[in-house]
This record gives sequence, C-alpha cells and structure tokens, in this order.
Amino acid sequence: MSESILFFSFSFLAISSSALVITVKNPVHAVLFLILSFIASAGLLFLLEIEFISLIFIVVYVGAIAVLFLFVVMMLDIKITESDKNYLKYFPIGSFLGLAFFGEILFIIFNNFESNPQESTIQHFNWSEFVDYTTNVQALGQVLYTTYFLYFLLAGIILLVAMLGAIVLTLTFDRKVKTQTIYRQVSRDFNNAIFVTSIK
Repeated sequence: MSESILFFSFSFLAISSSALVITVKNPVHAVLFLILSFIASAGLLFLLEIEFISLIFIVVYVGAIAVLFLFVVMMLDIKITESDKNYLKYFPIGSFLGLAFFGEILFIIFNNFESNPQESTIQHFNWSEFVDYTTNVQALGQVLYTTYFLYFLLAGIILLVAMLGAIVLTLTFDRKVKTQTIYRQVSRDFNNAIFVTSIK
C-alpha cells in the first residue's frame, strides 16, 4: 500500500514538474522544476529497486547537468520575456506528435505485458530467494572499496588537484578584491598593532 502511494506521488510530481518546465516564463524556475522532475524520476527508479541508476540520476543529472544549466542561465542574465501570442499555431502538430507518442507507448505495453503472469506457460521464479541477494549498490561498493580502492583514492586526489589548480589559475589579486595577508597578521605585536595616520 505504501509503495503504491509513493509511486503515485512520485508520478504526479514528475508529470507536474515536467509540465511546469515548459510553461513557466522564468528560465531559472524552469531549471529548478527540471531538477524536481529528475528527483521524482530517481524516486521512481528507487521504488523499482534500481538503486544504482537512481543515485546516478541524482549525482549526474541533478548534481552536474542541471546545476550547470542553472549557472549558465544565471550568468547569461536572460531577461524574462513575454510569451508569444502565436503559440497556438504550434498546437495542432504538437498534439499530433503527443498522441502518436502516447499511442506507441500503449502499443508496446499491450503487446509486451500480460495481465496475469500466472496464466502464462512460462514458469516464473523469484531468483532472489534462491541466491545470496545483495543490492547493486552493495555489490558495487564491495568491489570499489576492496579491489579498486587504490584507483578510487588516486581519482579523488587527481580531482582535488584539478579543482585547486582551477581555483589558483582563476584567482586574481586586485585592489578591489579584499584579501588577507596571513603573514602580516600573524607577525603583528603590541607595538605595531596601533598606529596613527594623518587624513588630509
């Protein structure tokens, strides 16, 4: 019962957020609704017990691509424009393509899925009851942190060095930028801590 509630909740959230992506006027809001649709899709994949793909959905799509879109939209400073009044002229071909796509989905569902699998001549086995069942995330973590742990640590160090190198290369010291001189702050004592200046 709880799985059905979660399924319908994630489905409604994914459909509504996907519709809002193409209907809102603000591009920043559109990217935020896109992130919400990715999270809802990851929840649906998690209900199907596909944990690895669900986590990859969040890490790759939400953590990298959607955030990159958001940064690009914010840096370009795209102005909010009024929607064109002639958008109804695209409604016939859009509705035709939507109905055709919906018909293809129904055709695939009705031809490849049975209403009652018990009536089929093929006997169904739940192989997870006969083997030592582990989730794909546990299997991946067991291999990653035992056999390939050295390569995993090296990849993390390389990414850390690349991030620090990008920060150092893009850091510019300008008079407008307020920076700290740690050596001068540490070497100060009571004699040179307070000094008098003349203002013209």
